[in-house]
Amino acid sequence: MIIKEYAIDFQWPTREPFLFCVHHLDRYPKGNSDFGPDRKHLKGRQLGQDFAEKDGFRMYHGEVVPGFPVHPHRGFETITVVRRGYVDHADSLGAAGRYGEGDVQWMTAGSGVQHAEMFPLLNQDKENTVELFQIWLNLPRKSKMVSPHFTMFWNEKIPRVMLDQSRVEVEVIAGTYADIKALQPPPDSWASEPANEVRVLIIKVQPGGKFMLPKAIGPTSRMLYYYDGDSAVVQGSRAKARTAFDLSSKDELLIAVEATSLPAAFLLLEAKPIGEPTVQYGPFVMNSKEEIAQTIDDFRNTEFGGWNWPSADPVHGPGLKRFAKYPDGTIETPI
Repeated sequence: MIIKEYAIDFQWPTREPFLFCVHHLDRYPKGNSDFGPDRKHLKGRQLGQDFAEKDGFRMYHGEVVPGFPVHPHRGFETITVVRRGYVDHADSLGAAGRYGEGDVQWMTAGSGVQHAEMFPLLNQDKENTVELFQIWLNLPRKSKMVSPHFTMFWNEKIPRVMLDQSRVEVEVIAGTYADIKALQPPPDSWASEPANEVRVLIIKVQPGGKFMLPKAIGPTSRMLYYYDGDSAVVQGSRAKARTAFDLSSKDELLIAVEATSLPAAFLLLEAKPIGEPTVQYGPFVMNSKEEIAQTIDDFRNTEFGGWNWPSADPVHGPGLKRFAKYPDGTIETPI
């Protein structure tokens, strides 16, 4: 059953325990030697706060390289799903990474971390398209102050399910689908406990294909985002792309794509609600106003470990090599 439909654009509606979901789709021009667009493309922009799409892209908080220079988080997790382009990560723990083209970074902010997420324009001979989802997943009270942690899900290792004569592809980023389990989430995540039924799926349905999601075992919130395509039928309701559906998880979910010229792409966010008070102040998510006040004091006093990078917007050099460097110095690559 469809509870409610929403038209969606940039930031999408969510239900608890998901706090936030945004779809970045920016068609950046060729990059320069500083990994950003040429200055001629930056005229007329409010650099540092450039969220108004102009000429197909935004700079966000970046002034040279697009993206999000150093900023803090506490009390929740970020799941960053990069469909196209690259993200350069750096944080106050000394960790770093470059990931993209299907990779996912899952970061538990926990007790507090600062990080930067920059979108380096690595191609100097052609345009640079960046497409990603960033999803905020709350942490329960017992895990708000755990040690920060991040995990990389490399594109090559993310489980995929092919269905309906290969007309349906399901990427299993969190949870289980058709007995296929996702990679292991961070240890303190709400998703680390199977009973919480956290499920993050990317579903691509070719024309003529059908996708079925079974009803949940327990009461969960279930949001489906139809973000790309021409036309699809969701639970018997015909919809155009850029529509979100708040769905009952007591029912099976049926998606059908009839004779159209384009495949349909969906993001599914589902989970058992945490059911605790939530107080958010910008990048901090706690259970009370008093805890928010303490968080602000803690950040002023400690800066969550400080910032030891040479700039607020570090980029990890030329080339398309993906890697993750963890706080203990371990370096991981997709292969």
